[in-house]
Amino acid sequence: MAFLFHKFQEAVKTLAKSPTFARDPRKLQFDADINRLFLYTSYNLLGKNAEEADAEEIIEMADKASVEVQQMQVQENVHFQIKSFSTSMDKILLRNEMGVNDPLELSRQENALPHCDRHSVSLGSKDPPTDNLAVPRQRSLSLAEVSKRLKDQIGYQLNVKPSQISHKDAGQGLFLDGAVDVGAVVAFYPGVVYSPAYHQYIPGYLDEQNPYLVTRHDGNVIDAQPWGSGGDEQELWSGRKMVVNKPDMEGSQVDNTDNFLERRNPLALAHFANHPAKGMLPNVMICPYNFPLTESSMRVYIPNVLFGNTEVNTKAFGNFWFKSGVPRNGESHVPTLKTVVLVATRALQDEELFLNYRLSNSKQLPEWYDPVDEEY
Repeated sequence: MAFLFHKFQEAVKTLAKSPTFARDPRKLQFDADINRLFLYTSYNLLGKNAEEADAEEIIEMADKASVEVQQMQVQENVHFQIKSFSTSMDKILLRNEMGVNDPLELSRQENALPHCDRHSVSLGSKDPPTDNLAVPRQRSLSLAEVSKRLKDQIGYQLNVKPSQISHKDAGQGLFLDGAVDVGAVVAFYPGVVYSPAYHQYIPGYLDEQNPYLVTRHDGNVIDAQPWGSGGDEQELWSGRKMVVNKPDMEGSQVDNTDNFLERRNPLALAHFANHPAKGMLPNVMICPYNFPLTESSMRVYIPNVLFGNTEVNTKAFGNFWFKSGVPRNGESHVPTLKTVVLVATRALQDEELFLNYRLSNSKQLPEWYDPVDEEY
């Protein structure tokens, strides 16, 4: 497996210099990122039993396939991992109605409150179902307990603690406790998603006072500040606690509805990852992930809501902002929520996660920021 990974690493360096990507700088960077993500996530999908012929096929595809095709494959690779994560979370949180074998759970059942059936809550519904008999009850576990159990299932968890970067402004950092292979989805970037139609309403966006913002290549911005570090239950979450309602917003709100989201998502901590200090290299990278809203059973584990009125967004910027990328096999587009995840760029074990912030040269850069060589 190490030999195959070396082949992939060499392919990443070679393809990054390909004239195929020689367009305007932003498009160049996006195409190169998709190419890397295609190789990394495809490598991860191969698993430990991969054969050299499989690796060669992927490398050849990365060299010949269009960026659009590679982007679609990245979406599928990431979605496969997130679906697996959702299944693990179900096993941890949903009670077995046929009988409970967990001694800790037996001691808690009498005091546990019934939770909404996440499988039966529609995106447009504001009221939980009233038929409690049909509701699969959840285990009353804290975020810390869920995180520990998730590590038992997937091999790692995330911790937020003081960064190892020596700069005085480093603050908290994001640490991996456990091990993951290259191409693994290690974290979600949580919070409120703003399309370009609503950039003016992002707290701290115009005056650059919000350090918890991330911008996707398509202009969507995610504000993680309202999410904080998560919570200890599934709740009707709208992100409104930190959203300032302005008089000229014409009734716009977050996502037009409230969403039942699992605040005990142990991986919804990407906003705590620091930029690497001088002499250090990133070990994760941003990956745009368009979550298909048709996957209603997984929606509770996607820690994001959309700000604003969908009709306004669509009128201003077209369906592009709310549809998945390239249709495959004649399938039609499906509505998506534009999100971001972090993907490992190498095998990681028990270490701090570092993300290349790529701050604009047109802005006054903070003293702690050192640009990263994109050919690392």
